[in-house]
Amino acid sequence: MRRTMLTLSLVAAIGVQAQEMCQTIASRCEKYITSQYIPDGQFYRALLQGDEQAEFNLTLFGGTTYRVAACSGDTDGVLQFTVVDKDHNVLFTSKDQGNAPYWDLAVTNTIDVTIEAGLDPSKAGSGCAVMLIGFKK
Repeated sequence: MRRTMLTLSLVAAIGVQAQEMCQTIASRCEKYITSQYIPDGQFYRALLQGDEQAEFNLTLFGGTTYRVAACSGDTDGVLQFTVVDKDHNVLFTSKDQGNAPYWDLAVTNTIDVTIEAGLDPSKAGSGCAVMLIGFKK
């Protein structure tokens, strides 16, 4: 019984620490959703390890410019993200832009997309991935 309580306490402590780490990253990431953009109100978060990928499904509405901000670790450029359509055609990848921490996507027609996010293996082995999305006023 004592071992179980200790294990649960340790897991809870790790969970709180991870939550605090993600909040710090989210606060840093918020600076990319400038006053020109209205946040969608969501914090897309995932704990990643190694080559794990997080997937976030969204509908992007035509005639709108979106800003996608993606952060992890202590500095910019740790989180890579790719936007793909339902047929898995790549619409954008930050890998082609030096792992840019944000990118503006102008959408002409309404489209369902998946944003795939993963850590740059040369910069991090594990960490909290945070994505924020805003749309231009």
